[in-house]
Amino acid sequence: MNADGSAAAAAARAALAGPLPRRWAHARGVARRARTLAVGLPPADAATLVAAAWLHDVGYAPTVARTGFHPLDGARYAHDLGFPDRVAHLVAYHSAAAVKADLLGLTDQMAEFCDEQTLVRDLLWYADMSTDPSGRPVSFDARMAEVRRRRADDPVAVAALDLGMPARRAAWERAEAWLRSGAGQRPRASRV
Repeated sequence: MNADGSAAAAAARAALAGPLPRRWAHARGVARRARTLAVGLPPADAATLVAAAWLHDVGYAPTVARTGFHPLDGARYAHDLGFPDRVAHLVAYHSAAAVKADLLGLTDQMAEFCDEQTLVRDLLWYADMSTDPSGRPVSFDARMAEVRRRRADDPVAVAALDLGMPARRAAWERAEAWLRSGAGQRPRASRV
């Protein structure tokens, strides 16, 4: 796996850029954020984080969607493309996806993957939750409010948001603590 995530970027671009340009903008923003966070990680973790950031929403793409649950579809796609298992696991479980999988009755299918519950996972969630749909940086509260507004007509999505909020907030706080500790240096933003 390449450290700059170019293979993952190409896969995400091919799936998202044409049919879902706003989702593609979000993926680019999340990858940009992940690159800045990755500077403080060991090289293998950095490459994994960046690849997972590029691919985290690829399951929304019409050519990728199978179950209609984007984390699961994206993880299977990443696996089928030959990305390391760890990337697929991170895609499957990004941003409290296990909660919605449970509500949708997909827990058994999600068992193909595992939630590693590491700093890398927290940083992926942080990158996702600090990037709005247009790819711009946003606060945790603003992002959660935006998701709630956008999904207001989907009771399962709203329930999953509410039930997953403690896990999301905890991951955000762990990522922020890591950044404050100096381990995650805040370099200038990279271009995606």
